[in-house]
Amino acid sequence: MPTDQQTPTATPAAPVAENGSSPLLERPGTRPAGPRRVLRDLGPQHVANGVIGLIFAASGPIAVTLAVGAAGGLTEGQLASWVSGIFLSAGAATLLMSLVYRQPLGFAWSIPGTVLLGPSLQHLSFPEVVGAFFTSGVLILALGASGVVRRVMAAIPMPIVMAMVAAVFLRFGTDIVESTRTNPVVAGPMVLAFLLLSAVPVLGRFLPPVLGTLVVGIAAVALSGQFALDSADGPILAAPVFTAPEFTWAAQLELVVPLAITVLIVQSGQGVAVLRAAGHRPPVNVSAIVSGAFSVLNAGFGAVSACVTGPTNALLTSSGEKHRQYTGAVVYGSIALVFALLAPALTRFMLATPEAFVLALGGIAMLKALQQAFVTAFATTFTLGSLVTFVVTVSGLDLFNIHAAFWGIVIGYGVSRLLERRDHAGA
Repeated sequence: MPTDQQTPTATPAAPVAENGSSPLLERPGTRPAGPRRVLRDLGPQHVANGVIGLIFAASGPIAVTLAVGAAGGLTEGQLASWVSGIFLSAGAATLLMSLVYRQPLGFAWSIPGTVLLGPSLQHLSFPEVVGAFFTSGVLILALGASGVVRRVMAAIPMPIVMAMVAAVFLRFGTDIVESTRTNPVVAGPMVLAFLLLSAVPVLGRFLPPVLGTLVVGIAAVALSGQFALDSADGPILAAPVFTAPEFTWAAQLELVVPLAITVLIVQSGQGVAVLRAAGHRPPVNVSAIVSGAFSVLNAGFGAVSACVTGPTNALLTSSGEKHRQYTGAVVYGSIALVFALLAPALTRFMLATPEAFVLALGGIAMLKALQQAFVTAFATTFTLGSLVTFVVTVSGLDLFNIHAAFWGIVIGYGVSRLLERRDHAGA
């Protein structure tokens, strides 16, 4: 599989404090990017990365959000407010962080966190759940400000973290196969276009493979008549609904810790690992603080926590020169803000797109990140711990309402410390 040519411009190292350690709040190693710099660095590949990132976020994850909310008895207004809030925080946080640090720091919302709400909404009121949103946001912010998040991430060997990422991303690879099987009219031409543009460098330089896949997919959907918009009726602009929180022990004990772990370890752990594998140096503590602050904002909209996510950043770093990839995040963040304003209309539009289009596009764009995750996890050291992490995560183990990726890291790291002492000694 061909890789993009990377400019040998290194990501600036984080400043070091006088005592030799990194400062608690990571400072940018370069000046923030202004409009002229963004326009100079922006290229077709980066635009494609940002657009595909938003297509991915506005389809499957939104479908999960709507399904969980509807099953929990939320009104149409509450659902629209939820969708508007998560796009607002995703866009604003991504723009802020990516421009300041000049790295692709893509924020979205916690899909595992959304899923774990399903059972809770069956016996907790929505105001109680919103109260847990507020508390978990404050907890995430506090943990980021304490510096503990970066210390925890630094303590876990990268191969073990990337084994968790490989397990989570594995379904994106199998989605390509499944979508091609179930809807060959749409997914088949997309796969062929990607292979052709990747195999013929001259064509790939004219039309980047992932961008070509997107164009061919849109054409296939249009020509096959599979764009199924049931009705154009309904609101166009978002109308945020504030749900007054209720702070009850039942909701706090059930949701706050799982939500915080999901954001900081499962989701942000993936995002940070993907960015590091792509050659970037994400500010872990500052990202956690921003996640907490925007999670509190989301709670005001009745929405789940904000976070740095693995799939989003895998898409944003899937192609293009490393030092210019932040512009893809700028595109992603800008469109997300538009989606926040037009959330009801655009949600209906995206859900009318055939599932195979989204699965094939997301899977193809994610192949490079999936390949890198496997290489990092199993190429050199900590291979047993990585294998255990991978197997536990794939198994779907779900204890105490906490996602399997967390338990994969915990169990894999524990086995590695016990049985791979030589690797840890040499780390």
